[in-house]
Amino acid sequence: MASIVGNKLIRVIRPAGEGDLEVINDIYNHYVAETHVTFDDEPMEMETRREWFSHYAETGRHRLLIAAEDGQVIGYASSSRFRPKPGYLTSVETSIYLAPDAVGKGAGSKLYAELFRALEAEDLHRAYAGIALPNPASIALHERFGFKRVAHFTEQGRKFGRFWDVDWYEKPLGEAT
Repeated sequence: MASIVGNKLIRVIRPAGEGDLEVINDIYNHYVAETHVTFDDEPMEMETRREWFSHYAETGRHRLLIAAEDGQVIGYASSSRFRPKPGYLTSVETSIYLAPDAVGKGAGSKLYAELFRALEAEDLHRAYAGIALPNPASIALHERFGFKRVAHFTEQGRKFGRFWDVDWYEKPLGEAT
């Protein structure tokens, strides 16, 4: 998916490749260091990021897509295994992270639209997303894509010396919504 204005490539959504991992890691590590939206408190090392990447493919339930603008990765979205037990195989957890200067410019919506389009043919029943609060932009994005809040956990995670609440959202997949 791309738009051209003059000779400038505005946005491309595609499966992530090994060459995207450093930028993906930089984007994620920004959120580790600067925000409460992930409860990791140490930057992810590239060795760990490579192992994480091995869980994704260009087909199947577990996808990793990137958004690029002018050839630069500006964000990514994923559908990951929800829980390790076999009964959960038809559920995925979705995540989305954008470079700080890409927030609010439509990349997140385009990433999620493409991710859910890619998952349509898969044997999936539900998508879940945990959102550390407050995060009104993430809530709005998820609700725009049909997620509904199904749980509110108080003080579920600790970071930056305080506890944070987390809302869990659910979206039906593979059926009329």
